[in-house]
Amino acid sequence: MKRVRCPKCDNYITFDETKYTAGQSLVFQCTECGKQFGIRIGVSKLRDTQKVENNTQTTDCESQFGTITVIENVFHYKQVIPLQMGDNVIGRYQKGNPINTPFETVDPSVDLNHCTLNISRDKKGQLKYTLRDNNSNTGTFVDNVEIPPRERRVIENGTLFTIGATSIILKTTEEE
Repeated sequence: MKRVRCPKCDNYITFDETKYTAGQSLVFQCTECGKQFGIRIGVSKLRDTQKVENNTQTTDCESQFGTITVIENVFHYKQVIPLQMGDNVIGRYQKGNPINTPFETVDPSVDLNHCTLNISRDKKGQLKYTLRDNNSNTGTFVDNVEIPPRERRVIENGTLFTIGATSIILKTTEEE
């Protein structure tokens, strides 16, 4: 069983995904607010678009600073995204969006420019990971505690942070 969330009122609608084939489009009508919306079962068409758009980027040098694992909680869709030195602006992928760490999601509670993960070196030369919210509509949470506006939070390997209904896990490359 899968659940989809109404983009208008956040009411959950449950359906049996095994009755449908990959690539099939479904239309739902919310029982609470009456909003009609559609989803596509299986792989998103955006994935190919994003790969073509980012074709010139190489991930070999970027992965030396770690990765984030993005898990879209409602649809159980997992993505691993490499990080780069400096600001990694994290948000929802949309063609033409200039952020450097986008991920695919249909979660309406994730902003296009949701939060920033900064990677720098401390005085000892060790990598330091600092997370801040970019004045998003739903906030950025570390260990279920919201990061207040204009505040930065130092995070480390294995830290789970949440933006909207999406969980993200930081995976660093250096032993601490």
